[in-house]
Amino acid sequence: MRLALLVSEVEKSVTIIAVSIIIEGLTKTYPNGNHALKGINLQIPPGMFGLLGPNGAGKSTLIRILVALMEPTEGKVTMFGHDLRTQKQEIRKILGYLPQDFRFFARYKTYEFLDYAARLSGMNDSRKRKSAVDAMLEQVGLYEARDRYAARLSGGMKRRLGIAQALIHEPKIIIVDEPTTGLDPEERIRFRNLLSQVSARDVSIILSTHIVGDISSSCTSMALLNKGEISFFGSPEEMLRRAEGKVWLVRVSNKDFKELTNKYPVISTIPIDDGWEVQVVAEKLDGFRGENIVPNLEHAYVYFMDAQLNQWAV
Repeated sequence: MRLALLVSEVEKSVTIIAVSIIIEGLTKTYPNGNHALKGINLQIPPGMFGLLGPNGAGKSTLIRILVALMEPTEGKVTMFGHDLRTQKQEIRKILGYLPQDFRFFARYKTYEFLDYAARLSGMNDSRKRKSAVDAMLEQVGLYEARDRYAARLSGGMKRRLGIAQALIHEPKIIIVDEPTTGLDPEERIRFRNLLSQVSARDVSIILSTHIVGDISSSCTSMALLNKGEISFFGSPEEMLRRAEGKVWLVRVSNKDFKELTNKYPVISTIPIDDGWEVQVVAEKLDGFRGENIVPNLEHAYVYFMDAQLNQWAV
């Protein structure tokens, strides 16, 4: 009996350690009556966590609440045991944030800006701060641009400077909002790899994005947010598994093309000699012949969005 109780207590402690952020019944209603969040419940583990959803899904509202820039209407958020409502100062010490509209003082050089961010985070020892700033610039690939004015950095370099200021005080939680929007493919990959390296140090990173590729290539767990509600929570692999058998490749004539695309959510269309080759998502095809194809995360994303719209059980 005592052994069973001991095992139970160990299991509970492991569960607590494995979850860095707990969100319970989080609701946000704006004065105009807009219900931006509708009772969100999430348990976010360490590592890279993807928050995926279209524009207007409620992602920005959720992020602003998590970084203590906005109060929820109802609900509770706990980060590493700290209550967001009553322990904001403690949470800010363990939190790094890269907003979508990250800005800096144009008159600062790259090194000067990061040094300024380090001082704001409480690094008062000048020698330790210089060492930390140099190491961080090296880590994000900006050491050679340390004397360049921040305003003259490329878009990708500015985002890397943004993540550097979020990391400089070695936070336990990092929240990044739409970090790869506007970046070219090479810089997007570089930025995602940088975040993955950081997450390997037992840091929890929440990556909020509407770009499916950001999630599929870097996150071990994720949530799909749409219209203020969670449509899916789990791993990208689980999301793919649940979309199996729901993605179809259909070849139709020009005459039937409009009927098909009006009836089902379309992922892609390719013209062929005698009509069109169309990828759609559907529980089953009605009135058309097609073949199932192996889904990727973009397929699964469209499937879950449509399932929520039509209230399917998925």
